[in-house]
Order: sequence, then structure tokens, then C-alpha cells
Amino acid sequence: MRQSFQIGGAFIGVIVGAGFASGQEVLQFFTSFGIYGIIGSLLAMALFAFLGMNLTQLGSQLQTKSHQHAIRHICGKYLGPVVDVAITFFLFGVTVVMFSGSGAIFEQQFGIPGSVGNVLMAVLTIATVMLSVNKVISLISAFTPVLLLVVIIITVYSLFNFDMTSAELAAATASAAGSQAAPHWLLGAALYVSYNLAAGAAMMTVMGGTVKDAKIAARGGIIGGVGLGILILLINVSMLTQLKEIAAVPMPMLVLANNISPLIGGLMSIILLGMIYNTAVGMLYAFTARIVKPDSKKFKVSVGAFGAVAFASSFVGFVTLVGTVYPVMGYLGFTLIAAIVIAWVRKRKVQTSRNAITTP
Repeated sequence: MRQSFQIGGAFIGVIVGAGFASGQEVLQFFTSFGIYGIIGSLLAMALFAFLGMNLTQLGSQLQTKSHQHAIRHICGKYLGPVVDVAITFFLFGVTVVMFSGSGAIFEQQFGIPGSVGNVLMAVLTIATVMLSVNKVISLISAFTPVLLLVVIIITVYSLFNFDMTSAELAAATASAAGSQAAPHWLLGAALYVSYNLAAGAAMMTVMGGTVKDAKIAARGGIIGGVGLGILILLINVSMLTQLKEIAAVPMPMLVLANNISPLIGGLMSIILLGMIYNTAVGMLYAFTARIVKPDSKKFKVSVGAFGAVAFASSFVGFVTLVGTVYPVMGYLGFTLIAAIVIAWVRKRKVQTSRNAITTP
């Protein structure tokens, strides 16, 4: 069970990067839709659990070291290479967003130039990715429990100290409409799962590949999906209570944390940087592992080169990157979700047929 929880924690750590933990993604894809965003959160939880289970289980069965084999297995001979290329490029794009998010935190919370944050995160990420995959997974999963604890504190505080009427909530939702990442709450929830799956699928299959027992890997995927859904729900509820105040800031959860106390705000900043680090490490590792074999001599050199290019690309702007890169990849990710569902249905049919044959 310990391995399942480690995979689950790492799954959450990979997905929960700058956009998520800061509240910016949850704001754009859930909270800006008001009460419907809560329904969207529950839908996202179910989808993450189901899809995470399938990906980690497949990674274990194939003992994959990069996402190429798993994605082509799911999507087939013709569609597989297209999805493979799309995911590979998106892995790099998310790494860029993480470096940029680090700079945004340094600027908003500490008043330090964003470029300093970009540099520090790039150096730490590159250095970590040069370690083994098992060490990477352990590091990624370490921050998840602390994040959950602080998010619970912020949510409880917000619920007890802010009492919004339905009229106030409607007005706040209307004021946040400009930050919506999709025209409808249902599409917003589906897009959120879709692009996160496109970003996380690579590392999820690699994590599954570190475990030989497919059931342990599958349980890890379910634990990660449910945990991720709980975090989305808690962040969503806490931001709904103060939607007017946080609708236009790049790091909404930092504002809520600072409203409790500067100490909680400082702690949240450290956690945010930790989660950004988690995702940046996961994405850069998966991207490089797809291009260069992890056990080859060229791997470490490639990590440095790709990390440097991602750093140079990170000065476009955090909010701009979240609002443009992610939704576009979300639409592409629907293809991967459809392929996983079809593969699952086919697998169930095969199992049913085998059971019918063996049953006297």
C-alpha cells in the first residue's frame, strides 16, 4: 500500500504545479463559473481517478521508461505517433510555465525581480532531473501532504470568516467571467482534465513502470486522482468566498493565505515553489526521457540544454501562458482521453469473453 500512496502522491505532485497550487488554474476553469464550478470539481475528480488508474496500470504492465510505448499502445499505429509528438511538445511547454510561475511568486510575495525566481527554479530543476527516476518520484511526492494541510486551513478559515449570499456570489461570478478559460463550466472541467492528462500522462506511465504489480500501480492512480479532486474542490470553495478580491491577481491562493497571516502566506509561498519544482522536474524528466534514453551518456547534457531553452522561453508571462498554452492543449488531450476509454472498453470486453469461455 505504501507504494500506491507514493505513486498517488507523485501523481498529485506532477499535476499540481504553478497554475494549480496558486489557484490560477482553478479560478479560470472552475471558480469563475460560480456554484457550477463545484459540480465541475466533482466531475474532474472522477475522471482523474479513472484515467490515472488506467495510465499507471498500463505503465506497470508495459514496464515503460518513457511515454512513447504506452501512448502508441493506447492510440494505435497511426494516431499514436501524432499524440506522442503533441504530448512531447506540451511537456516542454509546461516546464516553461513552471519556470515563469516561480518568477511570479518571487515578484508578488517577496518583491524580488521575477527573473531571479526563473533562474533559481531552472537550476534546481535541471540538477534534480539528472538523478534517477526513483529519486525523482520520492522528491515529487514529498510536498503533497503539506500542500493538502495548508489548503484545508485556508478553506476552513474562508468558510468561517466569509458569509456570501447568493446575490453576492452571482455578482462576484459575473465579475470573474473575463477569466473563464472556456465558454461553459462543463467544457471547462473537461478541458482541465484533458490538458492535465496530456501533461501528466507521460510521467504517470513512467511512475507505473517502476512497479511490477499492476494492481499496486492502479491503486496509486486512483489515490492520486481522488486526492487531486479533493484539492480542486477545497481550493474552489475557498476562492468562491472571496472571488471579487482574487479574480484579477496572478496568485489567488497567496492572497487568501496572506489574509490569514503573513506566516501562512510565507508558508504557502514555499509550498507553491515546491509544487512548481515538482511539476517542472516531472515535465523536464519526461520530455528528455522521450528524446534521449535516461541511461545514455547524452541524457544529462540534454537535460541541461533543454532546461536552458525552457528558461529562455519563460519570460512571456505566467498568466498569459496559463490562459493560452493550457486550453489549446486541452482540446488536443480529448483525443487521448477518448483513446483511453476505448482501450478500457475493449479490455473489459476481452475479459468478459474469457470469463464466459472458462465458466462451465
